[in-house]
Amino acid sequence: MIVGTLPPPRFSQGQLKPGDVNFCYGSRDGQLWPILDTIFNLNLTFETSDKAVEERKQFLIDRGIAICDIVASARRKKIDASDLGMKEIKLRNIIAYLREYSNIKTLLFTGGNSLNGPEYLFRKHIKEHGLSLKTVSEEVPRIYEFELDGPCRTIRTVSLTAPSGAANRAVGSMEAYKAIKAVRPEFNTFDFRVMQYEPFF
Repeated sequence: MIVGTLPPPRFSQGQLKPGDVNFCYGSRDGQLWPILDTIFNLNLTFETSDKAVEERKQFLIDRGIAICDIVASARRKKIDASDLGMKEIKLRNIIAYLREYSNIKTLLFTGGNSLNGPEYLFRKHIKEHGLSLKTVSEEVPRIYEFELDGPCRTIRTVSLTAPSGAANRAVGSMEAYKAIKAVRPEFNTFDFRVMQYEPFF
């Protein structure tokens, strides 16, 4: 299951921009769907249309991938898409979803443990359920696990680099990115995300 935070405010207000897709991660500024389009050669439509929505739904169904925002609601002083600006956050009960859909084995967070990021909010959420994440790998993307309702069900979490332009600076500072860029000058932050996301999808 892909777990994000909250769409840009214009999606809640029905004020989409040309090129937005009225679906999860449908912002024309976001990179999740372009990344998946590249990995799977989907030839997706990037426009505000029912066709574009159906293409994304069908891909998720065909691949057995769920998608869910962890934030049910929040308030903002500044109307932008920043996770940092969210106040009075109410979380969705992801643990209840995992219990209802017992075939989910992995949570792919579209961001890490920075303030109000998906991993950060999930850590708060599971703490309320008496659960905690155990580290599997500290390498980016960081991987954790937790047991749900006993040792027979282990859920893995992967904190992917956020598919937003705002995270490009963080990508640019990563040693792994710089090492590849030094050898392949044409390599960019989008290519890096494709490389990072592919093994988990």
